[in-house]
Amino acid sequence: MSDDATAAPAVPIVRAEGLTKTHHGEGAPVPAVRGVDLSVRPGEFVAVTGPSGAGKSTLLHLIGGLQRPDAGKLWFDGERVDTYREARWAALRRRSIGVVFQFFNLVSNLTVADNVELPALLAGTSPKAARASRAELLAELGLEGRERSMPGELSGGEQQRVALARALVNHPALLLADEPAGSLDSKGTREVLRLLTRFHQRGQTIMMVTHDARMASAADRVISFFDGRIADDARLGGGRPGPAGGVSGVLELKD
Repeated sequence: MSDDATAAPAVPIVRAEGLTKTHHGEGAPVPAVRGVDLSVRPGEFVAVTGPSGAGKSTLLHLIGGLQRPDAGKLWFDGERVDTYREARWAALRRRSIGVVFQFFNLVSNLTVADNVELPALLAGTSPKAARASRAELLAELGLEGRERSMPGELSGGEQQRVALARALVNHPALLLADEPAGSLDSKGTREVLRLLTRFHQRGQTIMMVTHDARMASAADRVISFFDGRIADDARLGGGRPGPAGGVSGVLELKD
């Protein structure tokens, strides 16, 4: 019997059971995530699509510990994390989860170099190693020579590439991207798409929220999210994951 046949299946990076979140504002409560079950395997590129207000960004924020579920269970790399307090979540994000937002969320009064290095320094990386990681990422992302620039001096596409470098500087097990091209023009969208595809091809696990079919088509799995629930979960060209890990059906995305 081969080693492949006897190897145990990889532990999911993310596993959720019955994940639920309701937003409470001035009006009536708004259910955003309604009892979601989900598993993301190491190395997958998962796109979560759906209309505005479907709850897809809330789902991503729950997985990254940026919001807390009202009910349900959540595991990260085999460890249950839904009961974590903020300090433990912050430590986990610094160590293992990179996050990219639609509007970049760079620190406006820090240079590009400092924005990228800061997460590494907070995670305990030595200044020398943080600088080396920053230099490598900025070179790969086409931002050499912009180290001393301030975020306001950059284009939207450049700012999002800095945000991507910041999210990847600690070599996270999971990259969460919330509408990473939502505020970019066509050129910026293509740049972000190309970079995400490149890092995924190297084994980076990515979970991305997007309303853009071009972005979703880069993923190898697309989850359609409607009214707080998973309406469809399909592998591009490979079919829909079955209950026991098989696949059935095929989904194709076209522009």
